[in-house]
Amino acid sequence: MQLKRMFSTDGVKGTKGYLDSQKKYEILRTVVYFGISVSLFIAGYVQTKERANLLSIVAILGCLPASKSAVGMIMFLRFKSFGGQPAQEVEQHAQGLDCLYDMVFTSYKKNFVVSHLAVRGNTVCGFSDGGGQFLENEFYRHIGNILKMDGHKTVTVKVFTNLEKYAERLEQMRQLEPDETVTRAVIATLKSVAL
Repeated sequence: MQLKRMFSTDGVKGTKGYLDSQKKYEILRTVVYFGISVSLFIAGYVQTKERANLLSIVAILGCLPASKSAVGMIMFLRFKSFGGQPAQEVEQHAQGLDCLYDMVFTSYKKNFVVSHLAVRGNTVCGFSDGGGQFLENEFYRHIGNILKMDGHKTVTVKVFTNLEKYAERLEQMRQLEPDETVTRAVIATLKSVAL
């Protein structure tokens, strides 16, 4: 966990720059895990002059968590954090709202990358920086089912691919009456199902 804190501002999913810091963490963790397995194999071979020894078995078993870590690394290498001028513009309009950054929602068929999410009570709005490639209807069906299963039956979700329209919607959301209990519960659900 100490390594994770080194790369992330606070090590929490949904914070700005999470995907980039998590990427570094996953790469380092994978290299360390495979390094331990290789060093155990080499130590066993140097000590016994044979490949078949107890340390070789431990090294092979050590490849299991290393391989799992490699899968996580590959998943994170596919995505990049939300930043630059669009992120600055969104931050100006999202002041006072509870926000999540770099959210990647996975389903059996598709991954949905939502660069920024703003939550106020039962209203969730997001911005996808992926251009016109965002499959809105599939995402609404996927995330709507998850929210309903977690007891949030009246939550409305809208994801924008146009930055200007998203900025307008953020300004409208700032006028909504905040319900902190519902907001925190919805955020917890969204974080629990994101990569």
